[in-house]
Amino acid sequence: MSKEQTRPSDSLVQDLLAERRELKVAVERLKLQLAEAEAAGGGVGPDPRVKELQDEVERLRYQLASARAEATHLREERDSLREGIEKALEQLTAEE
Repeated sequence: MSKEQTRPSDSLVQDLLAERRELKVAVERLKLQLAEAEAAGGGVGPDPRVKELQDEVERLRYQLASARAEATHLREERDSLREGIEKALEQLTAEE
C-alpha cells in the first residue's frame, strides 16, 4: 500500500470541514431560537400540571365547603329531632 491510499483525500477533508461549519452554524441558530423562545415565554414556561392542580384544589375546596354545610344542616336536624324526642318523653312521663 502506498502512502496516498492510506491518507484521506483532500476532498473528503474539505467535505468534513464544510459539514462541521454547517453544524456549528446550525447549533448557533438553535441557541438563538432558544434564547428568543425563552425571552418570549418569560423563561421556562409554566408547568401545565400547575393549572390542573389548582383546578383540583378548587374543586376539593368546593366539595369541602359543601360537606361542611351538609354536616351543619344534619347537626341542626339531629338536634331538632333530639329535642322532639326529649319533649315526647317528658310528655309520656308526665302523663303517667
